[in-house]
Amino acid sequence: MTHRISGVLRTPRRARVLAAGLGAGLLLPLVGAVAPATADVPTVSCTSGKAGLAAALRKDITAALAGRKGTVAVGLYDRSTDTTCSLRSTSAYDSASVVKVTVLSTLLWDAKKHNRYLTSSEVSLTTAMITKSDNTATSTLWKQLGMTKIKGFLAAAGMTQTTPGADGYWGLTQITVQDEQKLLGLVTVRNAVLSDNSRAYILKLMGNVISAQRWGTPAGAPSGVAVHVKNGWLPRATHGWRVHSVGTFNGRGHDYMITVLTQDNSTMDYGVTTIQNVARAIHEDLVPTASTASVYVPTSRPQETVPAVPAA
Repeated sequence: MTHRISGVLRTPRRARVLAAGLGAGLLLPLVGAVAPATADVPTVSCTSGKAGLAAALRKDITAALAGRKGTVAVGLYDRSTDTTCSLRSTSAYDSASVVKVTVLSTLLWDAKKHNRYLTSSEVSLTTAMITKSDNTATSTLWKQLGMTKIKGFLAAAGMTQTTPGADGYWGLTQITVQDEQKLLGLVTVRNAVLSDNSRAYILKLMGNVISAQRWGTPAGAPSGVAVHVKNGWLPRATHGWRVHSVGTFNGRGHDYMITVLTQDNSTMDYGVTTIQNVARAIHEDLVPTASTASVYVPTSRPQETVPAVPAA
């Protein structure tokens, strides 16, 4: 059964952003006057079934955030050691491109309900959306799905703290660490919401993200651990840069997922560095490695295309 794809969602003239051509100079008027908020002392909560691990993670995540400006939320869950860490897990952030995992999951959930495979067009759109963070593909799928299906998936997934962006602005979907961790949990273990084939497809695409976008939570992941990632980045006049990263990691006796959401960053690079400081601390505590040569180091952090959203 085929499914006709709707045209790309149009953005109102007043809110259009020339996404493909955005460079640092063009973004300065939008965010240049925004100073990062003064960092407060984070209270990281951790529990673990492994002796000493919770205390180590609490200490090292806190140290990774020491002196960093902005507002940071963190989530970690490792099934292998029953370890959980959280910081500001219910605080809401503009999703930016992280919501693309939710869009993909909604499409697969709906296809499962109708007992159909994705069309060739949908395969092309979802591949571009996840592996290259293509915004046009995302807008097409967002419009095709519509609010009823998107909200239906969120309800089925128990993602009660996620609110889809209004007026087609998928990048302004409100997300929390708690809900992103729920979604990653559905992607990584058998459940009634996503089929095994759907979960495998999501992980395949997240595992094939282009090298220029594999920064964030993969930083510091040891060799022998499979990495699946999706990042988000968005500058606005208030709260500066939002920079987010969600990832799942499996191997070396561990099965874990990490979400780091940030805002009030002065630049994209600043937010990326904050996320990677946290990620390195987590990977090192969970899967210690004696050789820095066996640790994943992102190769670049581009000035990326951002979704078109209102400036405020």
